[in-house]
Amino acid sequence: MTLLILAYLGGVLTILSPCILPVLPFVLSRTGQPFLRGKLPMLAGMALTFSAIATLASVGGAWAVRFNEYGRLAALVLLAVFGLSLLLPKLASTLARPVVALGNRLAASNSTTAPSSSQASPWSSLLLGVATGMLWAPCAGPILGLVLTGAALNGASLSTSLTLAAYAAGAATSLAAALGIVGHVLTAMKRSMGAGEWLRRCLGAGVLGGVLVIGLGADTGLLARLSAAGPARIEQALVDALRKERLAPQARNDANRGGVLLATNETPVLVPSHLPVEGRLPSLGGATQWINSPPLSRDQLQGKVTLVYFWTYSCINCIRTLPYLRAWAEKYNDRGLTVVGVHTPEFAFEKTPANVRRAIADFRIGFPVAVDNDYRIWRAFRNSYWPAAYFVDARGNIRHHQFGEGNYANSERVIQSLLAEAGNRSVARDVVAPDARGAQAAPDLDNVRSVETYVGYMQAENFASPGGTRQDAPRAYTVSKLRLNEWGLSGSWTVGAEQATLNRAGGGIAYRFHARDLHLVLGPAADGRAVRFVVTVDGKPPGDSHGSDTDAAGNGAVTQTRLYQLVRQEGDVGERTFTIRFLDPGAQAYAFTFG
Repeated sequence: MTLLILAYLGGVLTILSPCILPVLPFVLSRTGQPFLRGKLPMLAGMALTFSAIATLASVGGAWAVRFNEYGRLAALVLLAVFGLSLLLPKLASTLARPVVALGNRLAASNSTTAPSSSQASPWSSLLLGVATGMLWAPCAGPILGLVLTGAALNGASLSTSLTLAAYAAGAATSLAAALGIVGHVLTAMKRSMGAGEWLRRCLGAGVLGGVLVIGLGADTGLLARLSAAGPARIEQALVDALRKERLAPQARNDANRGGVLLATNETPVLVPSHLPVEGRLPSLGGATQWINSPPLSRDQLQGKVTLVYFWTYSCINCIRTLPYLRAWAEKYNDRGLTVVGVHTPEFAFEKTPANVRRAIADFRIGFPVAVDNDYRIWRAFRNSYWPAAYFVDARGNIRHHQFGEGNYANSERVIQSLLAEAGNRSVARDVVAPDARGAQAAPDLDNVRSVETYVGYMQAENFASPGGTRQDAPRAYTVSKLRLNEWGLSGSWTVGAEQATLNRAGGGIAYRFHARDLHLVLGPAADGRAVRFVVTVDGKPPGDSHGSDTDAAGNGAVTQTRLYQLVRQEGDVGERTFTIRFLDPGAQAYAFTFG
């Protein structure tokens, strides 16, 4: 209920954002109609259609993308006809096509010479609202970001649809208020001779302008960057007030500030044996499959100390934690510890069983892994982070948790304490120090000034290519000078919700960053063909600053969908411009991470 209220309030604030401008002409075209038969159907159609389309997008299937693409095209055509009918009624009346006749009916219901209010049909307004809902792309502020992240994690569900509907209903409420205010103004203007026809033509021009802006992608590009900071600050204040902080898809190193018994550094600290009870171990049922083990249940784990570890294989924070998980599993296996990995995917490609098995082999993971593609174990734990570790005693009680990487010595002391509680008095008190290399090496936190950045439009931020992104459709992009943490595309790309796909060889990505390490989650062409690439740092080959997946000349290849370490700065770490250019088409880019 709290999330529904928050989503509704976020929708209400949409009226303050420039992103509402492209659809305002469509909404204001109903100012001449009564509320119940003209305005309400239009707003309801817009809200319901936006909720349905956004829910379908959370499914992530190719069919949903195609459906949205064709629906947007049909909506643009319908609204263009509607705008022409308002602007040029004589021209529209000479055309006999059914779609134009439909446009005329839409226009007639808004004309100053329209039938009386009692004769106006609500179906034309509903259809106009459906078309508007297909095209509306609000700026993703803190509240919508929270809603979309939840939708992405949980997929299509009643909860997802209700939350999105609450957001759309909030927007409809503020638009209804705006319609009421504007309606009084226009009614007063219509009392003067000739004003009705003039207003109708102005609305027609506005509708055509909205169609043009949306068709060119300016509604999700330029207007998103022009979005005022004021509404975002108000939304963030609401989020903080209701104690619903935006969920970081990958937990940072300091994500557990409010946790239990945190160490401030890696110095071994003796943890008291009476750790608090945080809850009972939830069911591990619901996994789509198990790897390295038959399915495990709570009853089978009774009497053992268990570490349940949520991860996903392209998450850099998870990758850097795995050496410790492997070391603990090996060191304490015969002392009564069972490590259970729960692989819960963030991206669609992480749901493919073959990809998960390959990653488990590449990372040399020998402990049991539950493949949680349906998020059933994730929801049972009410988890919100990658990585997340839950420490369970021999009685089945959760006694400690760790969100994010780091605090390894403290976590190992918790394991030792719980093993001692279970009766094992011979547990060594030293802590492991695994030899982690490449992407698994510890980050240089003192020099990290860049944060995780998504390439897909659902969560993209700081995109600096002129004109913004065009969703789910090919477009040529350019990129020039970048400021810190800005990035852009060059060449022909199709930007989807999760990733951008290169349409023709020669395209690239540039990022102005400040960190020792730069990683990028990449995938090969759709048919599995490898994609060659060349990396430069400040326009030059990386040399000694190359990552584990490139050579000194910057050469590399995308052979599977995973995280690639492309830069590891040698010597002093500074602000640099990273560029990757792909020599073959088909590359898929998902997210940048740093360390």
